Amino acid sequence: MSKDGLTLEIERKFLIRYPDINRLDALCFKKSEIIQTYLVDEDEASSSRVRLRNTDGEIEYTKTIKKRINNRSREEYEEILSKEEYESLLRFKDPSLNVIKKTRWCIKEGDLVLEIDVFPFWTDRAFLEIELEREEQEIKIPSYIKIIKEVTEDKRYTNRALSKQVPYDSIYVNPGDPLGN
Repeated sequence: MSKDGLTLEIERKFLIRYPDINRLDALCFKKSEIIQTYLVDEDEASSSRVRLRNTDGEIEYTKTIKKRINNRSREEYEEILSKEEYESLLRFKDPSLNVIKKTRWCIKEGDLVLEIDVFPFWTDRAFLEIELEREEQEIKIPSYIKIIKEVTEDKRYTNRALSKQVPYDSIYVNPGDPLGN
């Protein structure tokens, strides 16, 4: 993705078991605290948000507009904002949606970057997102990441949907079995 401008985002998203945070800290090349606020959209085909990202004390503000092309691909327009622009846009927060807070670890795996997002409302699961060059690109997920299921095409697991309602469906193969056996 470019710093400012329109790009094509091809992404796969997985619901994963809550990761070993110490391991993520050891493996990551970037760890960020993110506050994401969704704005009122003019049409249902796109989604607008502003984001504050704190990486090692360095604050970055962005505005992103995403337009869905298909289940894995979106057009994405992103621009860097000043603090004043960011604060001004917060006035347009969608009142029906909550602010999303998450911690993101970025880990290099071959030629891909794995983004692991941990949210304060889940203690047993998290997200793994992988941006791809092309839709059919093969991915290899390291063994220390335990996949529950792919949620790329499950609209309940978009960050925007989470800002409205958090799904707590069972992550276990056999209900009542905390080990997933």
